[in-house]
Amino acid sequence: MKIELVQLENIRSHVKSTIPFARGFNCLVGGLGCGKSSILYAIDFALFGDPVGRSYEYLLRESTNSGKVTVQFVHNGQTYTITRGLKRRGKNIGQDFESLKLFQNETLISSVKSDAVAEQIKAITGLDKEIYREIVWVKQEHLKELLDTRPRDRQTRLDELFGLSDYEAAWNNIAIYQRDYEKEKEIYEKDPDIAGIEKLNDEYNDTAKEFTMAEIEQQDMSVKLAAAKKALEEAESRLKRMEETRTKGEELKRKEARLQANLTNTETTIAATSSKIAAKKKALEEFEHRLSKLQEQVSSCMHELQEMGFTSDQTLDLLKQRLTSFDDRISSLKGEQEANQRGVREDQKRITSLSAENRCPLCLQPLTTEYKDGLMQRIQTENTDRQRASDVLQQEIEVLKKTKKRADDSTSNLQTLNSKIDDLKNRTEEEAAALTELTDELEGKLKLQQEQTLELEAVRGEISRFDASALESAKTQREEAFRKYYKAESDLRTLENRKKDLVKRLDDAKDKIDHAQQKIERMKKIENAVIVINGIRDAYRSIQPRLRSEFVKVLRNFAQQVLDNIVGEEGPLLNITIDESYTPFVSSDSGVEREVANLSGGERTLLAFAYRLGLGQLIMQSRTGHGLSMLLLDEPTESLGREDGSIDRLAEAVSRFKAIEQIIAVTHNEAFAEKAEHVIRLEKEAGESQVSIER
Repeated sequence: MKIELVQLENIRSHVKSTIPFARGFNCLVGGLGCGKSSILYAIDFALFGDPVGRSYEYLLRESTNSGKVTVQFVHNGQTYTITRGLKRRGKNIGQDFESLKLFQNETLISSVKSDAVAEQIKAITGLDKEIYREIVWVKQEHLKELLDTRPRDRQTRLDELFGLSDYEAAWNNIAIYQRDYEKEKEIYEKDPDIAGIEKLNDEYNDTAKEFTMAEIEQQDMSVKLAAAKKALEEAESRLKRMEETRTKGEELKRKEARLQANLTNTETTIAATSSKIAAKKKALEEFEHRLSKLQEQVSSCMHELQEMGFTSDQTLDLLKQRLTSFDDRISSLKGEQEANQRGVREDQKRITSLSAENRCPLCLQPLTTEYKDGLMQRIQTENTDRQRASDVLQQEIEVLKKTKKRADDSTSNLQTLNSKIDDLKNRTEEEAAALTELTDELEGKLKLQQEQTLELEAVRGEISRFDASALESAKTQREEAFRKYYKAESDLRTLENRKKDLVKRLDDAKDKIDHAQQKIERMKKIENAVIVINGIRDAYRSIQPRLRSEFVKVLRNFAQQVLDNIVGEEGPLLNITIDESYTPFVSSDSGVEREVANLSGGERTLLAFAYRLGLGQLIMQSRTGHGLSMLLLDEPTESLGREDGSIDRLAEAVSRFKAIEQIIAVTHNEAFAEKAEHVIRLEKEAGESQVSIER
């Protein structure tokens, strides 16, 4: 992991700052309070979010309500950018989760939730908050913290970082299972099922013998039950036949009553039908009498028509046609009469005209009195003849009208009479048909009466043959057979229930035996498990010292290499030895071993630096699989001076330490900063940090 860029907004003395970092040795240099350490605190906040302390007061700039940190870093060829914000809410300061975002290149891979972002950071870099703050970030005045810690506390702390404390925890946790298994084993040893398993086996065998005897008894009882069942079935069959006979007798009695009722109904129907036949005959006689009267009236009408010149064989349609010819004749006579009347009127006009005229209206010749009188006499004679003819025509018309009226009346009466005759004939035919039907019905009823009488006599004969005593005998026989069958069935059911009880006892005994056997097997497994657990605990107890010994060897080599690089050829030779509590000791060329407390301040600082770098490399290898790639140092020159060259040697060693990809150091010491590959200077103007890149 290598940090490329840090951007701060309203973070402590930084209003808006951008700090670029590069591979190798980076040095943040400046005076006290100019905002150097704030950058390291801001990086920690951006990566993990938790405050270093109880609150975020140490980060957010006073008199501001919000702040933001952006860190851009590279890991395994991928560029990541993480942004976190702070927001003031009243008197409290908290994270602004809306601004929490983690990008891979330009793709958002996590946001809003701090735990999710922290998991992503750990998945990408292998770093969690604990390793970062213990190994990667060496805070001010914490460089010698591990050297000054008591050996037991140092061992406990480093065992946790190396993961060796997990073996101790496993050893303690397995002890719980060991105690549980031993306690369970003691319980099984006192278990009554295990102690009494022989008694359970004896009880099972006795019950099995009793079950065998019960099966033999059941077979014998099954034979008895089958015989009783057969006898019962025969008795029930006989009783069923008797009951069927009784049922048949009851059915015959019901049939007798039904036949008697039907016979009575038939006799009643015969009487009613006879009355209807008599009524129909009387009605037919009445219809024949009325038909005779109507036919006499028809003969009278025909006689009258014959008197008027109509023949007796003419139909009504011909008669109506003849009557129509009467109208034509009357109309013709009236026309002829009207013509005569017109002639009379015209002649009268001529007479009047001739009496007044003296000239002929046709030839215009003068008329003589004699000619006029003769002409008028002739016209008068013609008028008299015409008037006489008109009178004759009038008499003929009157005669024709009277004849027509008589003929009309006779024809109308004849038509009415014929209609009545037809209707009466239809009714006569209907009554005759009804009479025939009633006669046929009467004959059928008389035949049915005879059949019903014979059937009734036959049914009464069958009823007389039924014997009620045979039914009572069959009932008694069936009850006796049922009693024997019920007793056999009850005895068999008792045996079956006894067998079920024995089976249940066998199953219970077997379950107890199986359960006891399972307990015995479980107890044996527990005994074996206790042996295995003891072996595992012994193994865990032996693994931890061995691994710690290996870690101590590697740590001594790492720390010695770093210390040799720091001291260089010009400094005093210091040999490091480390015991099982991770406590370092230093010996000189003369072989005199000294404790850390007896070293000078500069030597302690150099040793602490070498020790921390060695620990960092070893812990990162054991926890993440790769070495320490980034180191943050906050004021590492404590107790070092330039006059003895210790600061220069430390700076030179840091600059030459290529095993770590990126080192970011915060210092106010210009001599230390001179050895850095990249120098970032911070100054404070008007309460605000100013950042400038020197190289």
